[in-house]
Amino acid sequence: MKESVLIQNKKRIKLNVSFLKKDIVFTVSLVLAIGSCLFHPPKINYLNFPVLISLFNLMLAIKAFEELRVLDKFAISIINKCNNSKYLSAILIFLCFFSSMLVTNDVALLTFVPLTLVISRKTKMPMLETVILQTIAANIGSSLTPMGNPQNLFIYTFYGIKPVPFFMTVLSVAILGFISLFFFIRRLKKVELKVEMAQVQMSDPKKTLAWTVILTIIITSIFGVVPYEAAFIFTLMTAVILNRQLLYKIDYLLLLTFICFFIFVGNISNTNAVHILANASLKDSASVYFNSILLSQFISNVPASILLAEFTPHWKPLLLGVNIGGLGTIIASMASVISYKLYIQSNPSEGKKYLLKFSLYNFSFLAFLTLIPYVILKILNIF
Repeated sequence: MKESVLIQNKKRIKLNVSFLKKDIVFTVSLVLAIGSCLFHPPKINYLNFPVLISLFNLMLAIKAFEELRVLDKFAISIINKCNNSKYLSAILIFLCFFSSMLVTNDVALLTFVPLTLVISRKTKMPMLETVILQTIAANIGSSLTPMGNPQNLFIYTFYGIKPVPFFMTVLSVAILGFISLFFFIRRLKKVELKVEMAQVQMSDPKKTLAWTVILTIIITSIFGVVPYEAAFIFTLMTAVILNRQLLYKIDYLLLLTFICFFIFVGNISNTNAVHILANASLKDSASVYFNSILLSQFISNVPASILLAEFTPHWKPLLLGVNIGGLGTIIASMASVISYKLYIQSNPSEGKKYLLKFSLYNFSFLAFLTLIPYVILKILNIF
């Protein structure tokens, strides 16, 4: 009897370990959150509820569109217009680049990465590199507008920046990033697509219309037009009424990953050592620029911008640094975590492969976009 209990316990331990290995990003975030609690007790105000609720709303809406075959219809429409895989990937990547300027990098990836995965299943074509470049495109494209990502919105309002100085500061990064994406896309394999698929009929046009209205409400809540609490109530009620099974199908581990990172950042931001280090290291524009890029690699660019803004008046290098710093490690931008999670849900055996390729591409972009804008702005005496 005791032996059978021990065997069962061992199996449970193995299952738990395999679960943690399977979702590396969540495991890292959990370890960091728990470790930081040893130095500072967590507080409820560390959690950014507007972000968490908006993410929950978006996941429900996108999942609803998947169930209603809206993405399938959109995917087949794109496939039928493309005659090769490179052209198809370019469309999907630049959709993320330009849409992220208006609907944020998170929303762009939540919308177009699932579409890319649908196309991958339809054509039996690997899309790992396309998803990675979509992630990079969303992170770079979102840098061009104040509403493109949370760190831009924070810096824009915190320093009271005017539109023209804002755009002129980040324009070089957006242009160089666009050109870099173009050259990386040219390196993708070109495979002729001889696929003519029958158009998909959406399963329920009325539900599709309802969820389109809900998605509009969600996006307006992100811009602050509608209270995020109201958007949450509308989204939840719609899911309960139209398809409550959606509530069991979204990725709650993604929400837990965000929660863990919020706890980690909140804890370390309140330590005296961080305050002393910040005051000592942020002496001029160059130090703000390079430190914001470096710090983003470890705690993500949104909390890095919030933390460093308390210690420097130099908003231009901070703005550039946290946007460029969104490249590099997978936790440098929370948008990167989203696309990673979406990809491994469809390709659970390719987690390590994705992270390796992701790191290679992202650190290449990071090195290029760190040095070139700095040299340009140094010559123009902006720094």
